[in-house]
Amino acid sequence: MSILVIDLGTSSVRASVVNDDSTVTAERSRPTLPDSPVAGLVEFDALRYVTAAIECAREVLSAHGPVDSVGVANQRATTIVWDRETGEPVAPAQGWQDLRTVGDCLVLAAEGLPLAPNQSATKIANILDSVDPDRDRDLCFGTPDSWLIWHLTGGAEHVTDLSNAGIWGLLDAAGTGTAPAVLERLAIPASMLPRIVDSTGEVAAATILEGAPVICGIAGDQQASLIGQGCVRPGDVKATFGTGGMLDVCLGPDRPAFERRGEAGCFPMVAWRDRTGTTWGTEAVMLSAGTNVEWLVEDMGLIDSPADSERLANEVTSTEGVTYVPALLGLGTPNWDYGARAALLGATRGTSAAHVVRAVLEGVAQRGADLLESARTDSGLDLRRLRIDGGMSTNSLFAQMLSDATGVPVEISPFKEATTLGAGYLAGLATGVWSGWDDIAAAWSPAAVIEPTPGIDREAARQRWAEAVERAGHWHEDLSALDF
Repeated sequence: MSILVIDLGTSSVRASVVNDDSTVTAERSRPTLPDSPVAGLVEFDALRYVTAAIECAREVLSAHGPVDSVGVANQRATTIVWDRETGEPVAPAQGWQDLRTVGDCLVLAAEGLPLAPNQSATKIANILDSVDPDRDRDLCFGTPDSWLIWHLTGGAEHVTDLSNAGIWGLLDAAGTGTAPAVLERLAIPASMLPRIVDSTGEVAAATILEGAPVICGIAGDQQASLIGQGCVRPGDVKATFGTGGMLDVCLGPDRPAFERRGEAGCFPMVAWRDRTGTTWGTEAVMLSAGTNVEWLVEDMGLIDSPADSERLANEVTSTEGVTYVPALLGLGTPNWDYGARAALLGATRGTSAAHVVRAVLEGVAQRGADLLESARTDSGLDLRRLRIDGGMSTNSLFAQMLSDATGVPVEISPFKEATTLGAGYLAGLATGVWSGWDDIAAAWSPAAVIEPTPGIDREAARQRWAEAVERAGHWHEDLSALDF
């Protein structure tokens, strides 16, 4: 049996086939880089975006042949509003990175409604204030999964799953219903919200695709990556090192005790919901990971491509005391300092490009250790192994640095984008390809396992790192004062 998976990313959309032996084949992709018309705005053409995704899906089906079901993974919180009758978007989609509603969030926080600009809630209100100030139009809201499924079903289904809805900022803490006070304050009609379905289970037929396969799996990107790396039992943990970095822990059926953010800066997260109930997790966030390597390529010109970072960094055996704090966009977990900025410390006249590149990789690895330590605190679990995917996971030197910084074995995903495999697993669970979560756990087979280098004084390195982070913090005090 085979499953078509459509993965809706920030910079590209992809479609591929997940087979019953957990292999991924027939991949097709399209670049879908968002626009930034002014600083802080991140938006895109929702119609062009979904058209690219459907084109990829049709190309995969043409190359592979019929499939048994469809799974969808997507960038969370990105907000699309469209007219229910015409199916046309009423405004550009606002990406999850869009910060145009920062001021609104500060006002709402003062009123006792803590919302973040990366959540959907204030994005929806911002779009409605522009195109429907009287709230008398029949409009639909959705994240990219909802928007795609609307099109796949010819407008018959307006749905999402709880792993995506949990990022809206419009649900109660338990994730069992909407938060009326938020809907009322932002004047968001409940009628425009999608119906929330289980992450795994039959939803509807994708009637616009050849063979009309049934959509059976939906998940946010990080939750799909968690599942795709077999992290389906309490204490399993993975990190995705892409443009940013997300570290997610599977907790089980009990919601974390903290409502909004834990002592160490992690967030509660719905991992998935199935017929047995909701599985919870925690998420720690690095605001910039691979972005720092892209900076070395596109802005500094020190390397020709991200892949060159490993080669050049290996030309030296250490950074010779150079430390880099990867805070191009501020610091996330555990510091949450939006005013922090990247810092290169300890450079001398003898510092070379190789030292700088190596320091950048080490800095991202040390931030990965920050996330893991924070997750231990906020989950209360002894997290002794770490699975990784994302673009930086293909850099073996970085993986070794991460293992050394965290002090735990690092298991590398056989697929750079484990989101695809996770969405496939969710669809396959619904159709009997896999009989249960034990099968998903057993399917994990890392491409490599990296052990910490013996004899490293990790405690001293971590102390030195903490000093560097402190120096990078509060560079822009007005931004450091923000707290979402």
